[in-house]
Amino acid sequence: MNVLANDGISQSGIDKLQKSGFNVITTNVPQENLIDYINKEGVVALLVRSATKVRKDIIDNCPTLKFIGRGGVGMDNIDVEYAREKGLTVSNTPAASSQSVAELVMTQMFSISRFTFNANKEMPNNGHTEFKKLKKKYSKGVELRGKTLGIIGFGRIGQSLAKYAIGCGMNVIAYDKFDFNNTITLTFANGSTVDVAVEKSDLNNLLSNSDFISIHVPMQEDGSAVITEKEIGLMKDNVRIINAARGGVINENALLKGLNNGKIAYAALDVFDNEPAPRADVLSNEKIASTPHIGAATVEAQDRIGLELADHIINCFS
Repeated sequence: MNVLANDGISQSGIDKLQKSGFNVITTNVPQENLIDYINKEGVVALLVRSATKVRKDIIDNCPTLKFIGRGGVGMDNIDVEYAREKGLTVSNTPAASSQSVAELVMTQMFSISRFTFNANKEMPNNGHTEFKKLKKKYSKGVELRGKTLGIIGFGRIGQSLAKYAIGCGMNVIAYDKFDFNNTITLTFANGSTVDVAVEKSDLNNLLSNSDFISIHVPMQEDGSAVITEKEIGLMKDNVRIINAARGGVINENALLKGLNNGKIAYAALDVFDNEPAPRADVLSNEKIASTPHIGAATVEAQDRIGLELADHIINCFS
């Protein structure tokens, strides 16, 4: 049975599938050719990340397809309910990348607090002639300890982020439109644990009291942004915002306006509208630290994702 990992899969996932008798194809098939390729090769399972979209046209026109797997959390690039109505199994890996995304957000928070995202670009070109100037330019950083981090969306990733932030001495408040358990367990290298209660908050309170705001929600069903000019207006002056969730959950025009008028000090984005061709004015803004949607892209996370997807496929066809 053929499995098409159109956006890639770890070698550990490939090995596990092959041991169970599956043939894994890692050819990246263009979106417009997917239907023909799936039918020609008799693909029974299609694995995607965020790049490939699995809409009704594929579901309706690929009779051999029985399984759709998303390596990661959000499944807004898949018509999930429609696929399930048609009898397909749809699965994702929500826990596998939580730690890697949380670590990237911590990286981004440090970066926009100490200006390393810009200093790292300027030093190779100008450091040898303008060292003192650059030292003065980047000498007004802020510390994370003692600051308040507001987490919008307190699922697995939000909880993982809270653990790192608490470890750095940050005060954490969290909002989610669904009720959640606000007690998280910190696990240390020696195996000891401690339970910590995170403050539950409504959205307005979070916006007005956070020094840093990190967003961890899926794309909204109606496509609307969670953070618009209205929400930005409720935020503290000089707030710092991080989005490693989905492009579109922050209105980019509102974000740029907030950066330009000084309401927002800095922002860090791992996701963008119009991927894989983000707006040039967003990427070039000196107050935005950008990464190319790499939240889950660690070796460890990819291994976990590949192995988990392999287990889902094996169970589906066993």
